[in-house]
Amino acid sequence: MEKKSTTENWSITAYKGDFEAIYGIIASHRNRVVQQVNGESVMMVWEVGGFVCSKLKTSACGSGVVRQLAEYIHTQDLTVRGWSYRTIYKMVQFYETYSSPTFTELIGKIKPQIVPFEMAQISDRQIVHIESAQIPTVLFSTGWSNHQLIMNYCKTDEQRLFYMLYAGRERLEYKELDRAIKTDAMSAILDSRDVQSQMLQTQYPQAPLLFKDRISLDMLGLPLNYKETKLRKSIVGHMKVFILELGKDFLFIDEEHRLTVGGKTFKVDLLFYHRLLQCMVAIELKTTEFHPKDLGQLEFYLEALDQEERRSKENPSIGILLCKEANMEVVRFALNRSMSPTMVAQYKEQLQVGSVIQRSLVEFCKFLDNNVEKT
Repeated sequence: MEKKSTTENWSITAYKGDFEAIYGIIASHRNRVVQQVNGESVMMVWEVGGFVCSKLKTSACGSGVVRQLAEYIHTQDLTVRGWSYRTIYKMVQFYETYSSPTFTELIGKIKPQIVPFEMAQISDRQIVHIESAQIPTVLFSTGWSNHQLIMNYCKTDEQRLFYMLYAGRERLEYKELDRAIKTDAMSAILDSRDVQSQMLQTQYPQAPLLFKDRISLDMLGLPLNYKETKLRKSIVGHMKVFILELGKDFLFIDEEHRLTVGGKTFKVDLLFYHRLLQCMVAIELKTTEFHPKDLGQLEFYLEALDQEERRSKENPSIGILLCKEANMEVVRFALNRSMSPTMVAQYKEQLQVGSVIQRSLVEFCKFLDNNVEKT
């Protein structure tokens, strides 16, 4: 039996490249199916919303008629669900919001992405033709359920655009997107440049759009007083949701990862691998306020990882100090002299909804365009 197991392991190793290629084909087609389903759903919502919107503006059609429409759809097919008059009004809102001049202008500043009018029509439709605005292709980034969530909670066009792009890149499901919005992922990502060393931004220009400057750990249920050991074990015990908070490109490698230097053993709290950047990411946990000496410890770990464990095709390791508190002036001074790709992030024990920043999304959109094949 032991010999057979060895043979099986050898076979898997020998054909690993072929297996990965086949799995890649499967995953690619699955993603295309999901995208196609989401695309048809969004297109349907856009057309229905545009049709009803036009009728509401040009005729005596009112809320009573919309209710009758919802009832009519139900009588036509009893299996059809989710077509209440409220849902139809959401479709109208969806159309009005994203066909508005302000949203169109925002898209134009970033990158004009418009589907030709003839592509925005269903070929076998049997209803009276109502000309509607051209649909921005960015709306196909995520599905209708997520769009409803975005419209319910996002108050500005910048917010809406960011979260539909973010949901598309991270392939977020409804509950995941709900958490991202409530933890203010937009400002956590777009503000992260201020807590990253110059070396990190030089070696990894994408870093400001991949790493958050604060992470919510409300899912851990931490007590009032706890030590770093408790924090680390709680994170490992909730690794799935913790990785979602970090970003889906993170792969967990080890906790208390041992490094031997000069005959002495050191331990990295958490070690990850980042698929897009192709490098190890060491995370050091601090249940106290950030201190500059913590950065020296982290840089030592990065040097040991790069010299002792980094493979030839991998990029230099990245270090993240995850602290309970941080004085930003102290952080800035410390990072100015850092010669390693490092950053300082804060964690929050309770869920906090911050204010979403008002700033350009050009960098984020360029980042998505440059990495569309890799994601």
